[in-house]
Amino acid sequence: MENSTKPLQQQNQSSPTCENLPSLLSSFVDTFVDFSVSGLFLPQQQQTPQKALQTHFPSPDRLVAIGDLHGDLEKSKQAFRLAGLIDGSDRWSGGSATVVQIGDVLDRGGEELKILYFLEKLKREAVKSGGQLITLNGNHEIMNVEGDFRYVTEKGLEEFNVWAYWYGVGNKMKSLCHGLEKPKDPFHGIPLSFRGVPERFYHSIRARIAALRPDGPIARRFLADNLTVLVVGESVFVHGGLLEKHVDYGLERINEEVRDWINGLMGRRAPGYCKGRNAVVWLRKFSDELAKNCDCSLLEHVLATIPGAKRMIMGHTIQEIGINGACDNRAIRIDVGMSKGCINGLPEVLEINRNSELRVLTSNPMYQNKNKSYANAERKEGLGLLIPENGPKQVEVKA
Repeated sequence: MENSTKPLQQQNQSSPTCENLPSLLSSFVDTFVDFSVSGLFLPQQQQTPQKALQTHFPSPDRLVAIGDLHGDLEKSKQAFRLAGLIDGSDRWSGGSATVVQIGDVLDRGGEELKILYFLEKLKREAVKSGGQLITLNGNHEIMNVEGDFRYVTEKGLEEFNVWAYWYGVGNKMKSLCHGLEKPKDPFHGIPLSFRGVPERFYHSIRARIAALRPDGPIARRFLADNLTVLVVGESVFVHGGLLEKHVDYGLERINEEVRDWINGLMGRRAPGYCKGRNAVVWLRKFSDELAKNCDCSLLEHVLATIPGAKRMIMGHTIQEIGINGACDNRAIRIDVGMSKGCINGLPEVLEINRNSELRVLTSNPMYQNKNKSYANAERKEGLGLLIPENGPKQVEVKA
């Protein structure tokens, strides 16, 4: 009898299902929480050792840049549809395109988490098609990780309140499984009240801090691997702008340090180059809506310090006239304030083909049934599509 039961015992001990049951349960719970918060199924991915962030990418056949989104999910989807990057079911349809979202997903709207989940879903789908979606940190991501909630809306607070509820439910479910490590309390160390804040917002603010502070679940999952500076072919992407001192400090170094900070390895405060009017996420020297106020000589000098760079593409400063160029199109400004929490601007995106032709894809009815190109006899060949101080060719696409 003893001999007959031994093989069964050995089978149970070696069964991968039995051994992996706790981790499988944890993955199921996390997927359940994701769906409850976002309405999307995002199966948990296998943990892999952290790799160095890639700062420089070669020129793709098609490069698309999308500006600030600020908590407006529908406008975000419209921007992706303009460029043919998603289909009617919101699935990736951009093929091998490289897409850059310039930062500022957070604040001013009530669907910040839904956009973060949406972008993560598209990243996974893009890779399967040979494309990629690269997201950057804007000043509002930096502010929120630091706990600066000046631009948060009531709906934004409520969305994080919902997240905290379901995250807590998930932790309780995990705590019932003896094979799992006891979940960390995301609220540990967070005050119960806040001076000058109505009591009805206490819990929502605590939830937002818990989610977004350094090493917080949402910050670690969705923001830590964002880049802060990116170079794709001839184009430099940054939310605010770069100065020579930033280039000298090291673009790769900036990306790695911001990731370490968001992952909770560098204290509570953001690195110095992320704070103040001359910070990489705050600078406006090249994005003033009046092109004559842009410091073009400084920009040219900065670009000259980055091998192969011909232009800097920025968000941060709303361009009411739409995407446009300054400084002989060395500065391309792509924040059109599309969110209803900003100026409810019409979605526009920037497209760059391998041959360096720049186009604006717009939903502006002014360009309906027109392919409006601008030529200037004094412009160099290949840049004739751009008007100095006004920007790339406009191509109307219905959202």
